[in-house]
Amino acid sequence: MLTSGAPLEAQHEGAGTLSGMRAACVNCHRRSGLGTREGRNIVPPITGAFLFENHTEDSAPLPYVPGGRPARVVYTAETFARALREGVDSEGRQMSYLMPRFALADADIAALVAHLRSLDRHREPGVTEDELHFATILTSDVSPERREAVRRVVEQFFADRNMAPRGPAAQSMTTSGATAYAKMMFKVNRRWALHVWEPTGPPSTWGGQLEKSFAAQPVFAVISGISGAHSSEVSAFCERRGVPCLFPNVEAPPAGADSAFHTVYFSRGVLLEANLIAASLAQVSAPRGRVLQIYRSDDVGVAAAAALGKTLQASGGNTVDRALAPGAGLGGALHDVRGDDVLVLWLRGADLKALPAEPNAKRVYTSGLMGGLEGSPIPAAWRERIHMTYPVDLPQFRRVRVDYARSWFRIRQIPVVDERLQADTYLACGLLSETVKHLVDAFVPDYLVEQMEDTVEHRVLTGYYPRLALAPNQRFASKGGFVVHFVITPQTQVVPDGEWLTP
Repeated sequence: MLTSGAPLEAQHEGAGTLSGMRAACVNCHRRSGLGTREGRNIVPPITGAFLFENHTEDSAPLPYVPGGRPARVVYTAETFARALREGVDSEGRQMSYLMPRFALADADIAALVAHLRSLDRHREPGVTEDELHFATILTSDVSPERREAVRRVVEQFFADRNMAPRGPAAQSMTTSGATAYAKMMFKVNRRWALHVWEPTGPPSTWGGQLEKSFAAQPVFAVISGISGAHSSEVSAFCERRGVPCLFPNVEAPPAGADSAFHTVYFSRGVLLEANLIAASLAQVSAPRGRVLQIYRSDDVGVAAAAALGKTLQASGGNTVDRALAPGAGLGGALHDVRGDDVLVLWLRGADLKALPAEPNAKRVYTSGLMGGLEGSPIPAAWRERIHMTYPVDLPQFRRVRVDYARSWFRIRQIPVVDERLQADTYLACGLLSETVKHLVDAFVPDYLVEQMEDTVEHRVLTGYYPRLALAPNQRFASKGGFVVHFVITPQTQVVPDGEWLTP
């Protein structure tokens, strides 16, 4: 939007007139202002330090960013306005056709210059000359065993990472790029410092506890970690502070996760599973009775049931929800199940194991994430009717990708308590390591998130997931899954009902 409140407009060669968000600079130069790469096209950085400041041997060095030109003639207010309006750069050369032309008033240009200058921060949180500080957040609404499983993997990964040589003797020259600027840059192998933050007590107090931890020791990013039904408290802290929160182990991402910037996830978790059930039900031609959902009132099944109910209601359907109080048995919730009902069980392994001997409903859905995927302790009589949501790759196809993590766990003597959880944690740490290498020395939190979006798509060892991909305004790297059923053989296995679904 312009300062007047009218939508921004731009003329783009080959695309005509762009308006509003389509014309915004952030689409190419990104939120950090440090640009990006699209194939062979490099979108240059446009922060104040790159555009408006002279750089000499005595001035503070600029971080290495592809497309940066520290030796270029700096922009003045007049030449910057000319670049936007006429497409002529500070040295009088015509700019690429990729750069739109903007008919901006002087007040709008002044506002833009002020914003670009504000993107330059002299000191980023959690970054020193020889250290990068990270946190992992383990909340008390998750069992101690699962919290410890995540902690062990992250701590061991950091220990391995810090075994590499450090200091001036360990600097390695960055050779990407042909310019003198690229060739003169050095990457310092900084030590990674891990801080384990464990907020306790009522979830409403977690934000304040995290603020105190951050004030005592700022961190560059939050990596992995684990939260239960109250993960919104963690994500709200990260968005408020502008701290990247990379792939937390969360089964029900909070409302608004799509529009957040700093938190990225492997998948929507049980919310994706709800969509998979809705897609499966849409393919069932046989008439059905009620869609009866059963879940614990203190678990992520609450969010999953609400998501499925909302989706079915939008298509004219309805659900009957029954919330079990902590410690309550299943008998009361299942007493009136009819043969034509669809039963949806948002339950953990202990509840599934306690299901009555014979199911009444002919079609039953369970959550693979909550139950334990193919290891779910479902009674034999129920397995013939169960359709399980399965938002990961099938066992026979993920084996090679997961074997690397299994070997790592074995060599480092890390007990495997929950393989998927620990494999996801290991994958998150690996993605962080790869992305930090691409930053070189441009340690800017927003830039880390932007570079992560690029790194994910090129990852070969994707663990439990068949593919991962992120883009601007996408916060979930794996977007689909299967609905599977059990085949009872000497070795029980899961078989997909159909193709991979991306609801």
